[in-house]
Amino acid sequence: MEVGRLPISATLRGKLISSGYTTLSSLASVSPSDLARELEISNNEAFDVLKLASHGRGLDRSDGSGAIVNGAETAWDMLHKEQFIPRITTSCADLDNLLGGGINVSEVTEIGGVPGIGKTQLGIQLAVNVQIPGAFGGVGGKAVYIDTEGSFMVERALQIAEACIEDMSDYSVLLKKNAIPHQIQIEPKDILENIFYFRVCSYTEQIALINYLDKFITEHKDVKVVIVDSVTFHFRQNFDDLALRTRLLSEMALKFMKLAKKFSLAVVLFNQVTTKFAEGSFQLTLALGDSWSHSCTNRIILYWNGDERYAYLEKSPSLQSASAPYSVTCRGIRNCTSSNKRTKMM
Repeated sequence: MEVGRLPISATLRGKLISSGYTTLSSLASVSPSDLARELEISNNEAFDVLKLASHGRGLDRSDGSGAIVNGAETAWDMLHKEQFIPRITTSCADLDNLLGGGINVSEVTEIGGVPGIGKTQLGIQLAVNVQIPGAFGGVGGKAVYIDTEGSFMVERALQIAEACIEDMSDYSVLLKKNAIPHQIQIEPKDILENIFYFRVCSYTEQIALINYLDKFITEHKDVKVVIVDSVTFHFRQNFDDLALRTRLLSEMALKFMKLAKKFSLAVVLFNQVTTKFAEGSFQLTLALGDSWSHSCTNRIILYWNGDERYAYLEKSPSLQSASAPYSVTCRGIRNCTSSNKRTKMM
């Protein structure tokens, strides 16, 4: 149960969410005095909030929705299920091969890299490619795109959508059935209409939106990918209390994992880079610290190798670490060619 459902004032609810208390379980171990000091409210108000939260947790358990154990699943069943889990193509065969076929649904994938490496381009590509119908090897879903930096370009999305439809038209010729190619019923306008775009301008808005996603996706069950570009931006500034930041990030990561599992969708989190002093020198590493790296199922680092872009699979539960080249072209993400060097597409 979310704290948003507690019968308290909007001001108090906002203070709870801003301090990282987004679920009733997050309030289970805090004392009234600590909560009062952190939210800058009276001890009586803090006591009332904890009492309401305790009552809400009791209701969750009584109706069975808060049950801890829902039944075992055998490893054989898990293996059989994983063999049929769909993947979202990146439109780059080398990158798809690196990822075992593409971005896996039901998992959280973190993708990080330096500015200009193509993170937003890849995000837009995935928002388009998730809509490829099953007849063409796709997922046939919709996308939620959460933009924290203002880098989403609808004109670029249109370009990639048009290229995707052209690719499907070419592919349909190879999939002739009774000498009649599959008909492409999708228009670029349809693809853009199936990308639900959210612009967030602060970490409190980001947290509030993530809390709202469960309800939104329940109402839009075709959503098969949630893209956050970037998850880092609002958490790298104006944070003097690092403990608060860690708690907020942990709560957010947990919600992403629950969303991926509950709705069988892919969560793709784009991250920025920072410097870290290691082995006597400063090295580039993904932002938010080492603890955040455990919050994702897969971790991909994008980097330059000379004038060519590469993706390195740093973390995966089933795939070995390796690298693959890719290009950002006028048609979107594609295989690397010698003619695709450091160029700015837009």
